Amino acid sequence: MTPRIQACIGLGANLGDAAGTLRLAIDALDRREGVIVSAVSRCYRTPAWGREDQPDFINAVALLETSLSPRALLDLLLSVEAEFGRHRVDGERWGPRTLDLDLLLYGDAVVDEPGLHVPHPHLHERAFALVPLLEVLPDARIPGRGPARDAVSALEMSNIHPL
Repeated sequence: MTPRIQACIGLGANLGDAAGTLRLAIDALDRREGVIVSAVSRCYRTPAWGREDQPDFINAVALLETSLSPRALLDLLLSVEAEFGRHRVDGERWGPRTLDLDLLLYGDAVVDEPGLHVPHPHLHERAFALVPLLEVLPDARIPGRGPARDAVSALEMSNIHPL
């Protein structure tokens, strides 16, 4: 039997029925070979990050058990995004999107490869990812940084609202 690793995926959307899209994306992930969705946070409404001239986002985190490598899991996430109409444009960051799936954590691994950085390089700065992460994995640790709870305690959270 292939060993399973616990991975955390950040989900976000701010176009169309964002909350509905997140639910459908979680179902799509759970149907994929090598992936079992073991927990999902509530959805949260959060202001846009990076580029503020766009609608609020709906964010959540899914806790997965996976037998996929970090790269294979990232490829799967990108294919699910594409199924939901996400078209990535080189050089465009933080814009509106139908679906965004980010690999936040992959066990306690640290991966630094072209196009793949785990833990997510901005995780410790993003309350919209840390709040739902701690909901599904209360003792989460960010490799190289420490407890996720410590990171979120230093951030502004008054603009993160559970749905």
